[in-house]
Amino acid sequence: MFKKILIANRGEIAVRIIKTCRRMGIQTVQVYSEADAGSLAVEMADEAVLIGPAPAAQSYLLADKIVEAVRQTGAQAVHPGFGFLSENAGFARRLRDEGIAFIGPNPEAIEAMGDKISSKKLAAEAGVSTVPGHMGLIETPDEAVRIANQIGYPIMIKASAGGGGKGIRVAHSDADMAEGFAAVKAEALNAFGDDRVFLEKFIIDPRHIEIQVLGDKHGHVVHLFERECSIQRRNQKVIEEAPSPLLDEATRAAMGAQAVALAQAVNYDSAGTVEFVAGQDKSFFFLEMNTRLQVEHPVTELITGVDLVEQMIRSAWGEALAFEQKDLSINGWAIESRIYAEDPYRGFLPSIGRLVRYEQPEEGDQGDYTVRNDSGVREGDEISMFYDPMIAKLCAWGETREDAVTGMARALEDTHLSGLGHNVPFLAAVMDQDRFKSGELSTSYIKDEFPDGFHGLRPTVEQERILIASALAMHEVIAEQDGDPSDRTDWIVMIDKTPHGVGLSYDEDEEMILTLTGGGDIRLSDIDWRPGLAQFKAELDGEAFTAEVKRVADGFDIRHRAALARVRVLRPHVAELYARLPEKAAADTSKLVLSPMPGLVVSIPVVVGQEVKTGETVAIIEAMKMQNILKAERDGVVKAVGAKDGDPVAADDVLVEFG
Repeated sequence: MFKKILIANRGEIAVRIIKTCRRMGIQTVQVYSEADAGSLAVEMADEAVLIGPAPAAQSYLLADKIVEAVRQTGAQAVHPGFGFLSENAGFARRLRDEGIAFIGPNPEAIEAMGDKISSKKLAAEAGVSTVPGHMGLIETPDEAVRIANQIGYPIMIKASAGGGGKGIRVAHSDADMAEGFAAVKAEALNAFGDDRVFLEKFIIDPRHIEIQVLGDKHGHVVHLFERECSIQRRNQKVIEEAPSPLLDEATRAAMGAQAVALAQAVNYDSAGTVEFVAGQDKSFFFLEMNTRLQVEHPVTELITGVDLVEQMIRSAWGEALAFEQKDLSINGWAIESRIYAEDPYRGFLPSIGRLVRYEQPEEGDQGDYTVRNDSGVREGDEISMFYDPMIAKLCAWGETREDAVTGMARALEDTHLSGLGHNVPFLAAVMDQDRFKSGELSTSYIKDEFPDGFHGLRPTVEQERILIASALAMHEVIAEQDGDPSDRTDWIVMIDKTPHGVGLSYDEDEEMILTLTGGGDIRLSDIDWRPGLAQFKAELDGEAFTAEVKRVADGFDIRHRAALARVRVLRPHVAELYARLPEKAAADTSKLVLSPMPGLVVSIPVVVGQEVKTGETVAIIEAMKMQNILKAERDGVVKAVGAKDGDPVAADDVLVEFG
């Protein structure tokens, strides 16, 4: 077995690989950019080598730097993780020529499957169902429009070398096609160094289901069942689960057989994923093959008990698979939520900065569910604009899908982050939705359920009780600490502007009894909170909960899952005064186009004095390797332009002002 492996990646996947290597007794070398000098992966690895400045093109994407680090440290193999050089056939071939093992598939398989155009042709030859489309190269927007009209809208515009949700647009018209084609080519060239683009029919109301395959260098290939990855935004997966609530045994077996046939056709010899787009009628079509470890691999590991990183290492060493297809089975259900540094309240736009607080749920067996949290950052770390904004992959396993959903909701409650925007409230909202609980999923789920964007959810009756009880308990703790305890037994607890009458008493065990006007009694026990803590933990009528809390001048900001409210504990006569306070008017920004995120200006294609119509592009901002097109929301004349091409901008910087 290898004695030392170099990890050519960063963040949570680097940490994930290190953990398996430690268990296997293998030493690790972590390469890092200047931005990652103080990272968790660097701290955990046995050795670390600086390979360049923060931009990936000057560090993680430089094969010469990786090979030099291997030679410097005496590593025998390279694990590329996902992204960066993981699907670069030239890199894999270079390592082979240098006598360095590549912990991934052979370069010929990467070449065959990594190119999305050639892979579809190979899939069709292997008897795999494929989506109608145009697999030839397309050079100009006019050519793309002509071909799109032959296929019929809607059309998916995809970068041939794409991955990770980048280099993808859906066009519903000729105008969409012309604009989207140019954007995808630009994104693809920037992210992958390859601007080839192809088109395929977009399946209406589709689901995204993928099959995990695993091969060795002795011709053996198995599949480890499926993952459902339909909850996406901007073609980036957000929530994944295994198995899929859609599939029956026959469909699962058919998809698995096709995935294995495709892998065998290219002599696949590592972990990989065959992705399908599936109809609600269980029809399915080949989408692409990712010739690497997938971000969402933990859910497969949780239901099969197979460590995919270990199997990749063993395969690269030359070992045969220690199991056959008949030895594999599905045990329970697992869900993964990708926690991103992004602001769901602002259209899921990337958020960068310092992770001031990061409290993670306890991992392991929690009774009815099990928690796993793959994270590459710690409290105090910086989330950089140069890389993917993922903070962690939070997973929950249960005996049933219901158990896994409940476990994930509780694990999200126990996760606290501050210092930057994050999507935990959104993830919690999905877990609480009846549609998600029913398993009726599609890739348009987020657009369907949140058509006007995500603004949080109104508290349910049960959540109102949690907000009331938490606020009153914290109010009592603070009064006691300040030496000013009150013997008052009647309070008005205001949730935003809505008053709730509450009677307070204690039982013989000093547990709080809250009598709600018109709502009966509730009991609050096992309180775990003191001033300064960001999480309030307790049991409400015997059910454990965690709320995120922040003390403010006149009360508390409390969030339970997706419900956030300002909660005040007031004497009745003070509550009457609060009810009369006027609402603060919001600032008028209707004439301004603001940068929605920190990033770089790609272009501002308007000038002072220009007349602009609703829907016209007024700026393109690049952040986290993605281009974001900003369009005018009204007709107007440009009064001022606040930035130029190449300028760095912060969130809410004025880009364009209309007269």
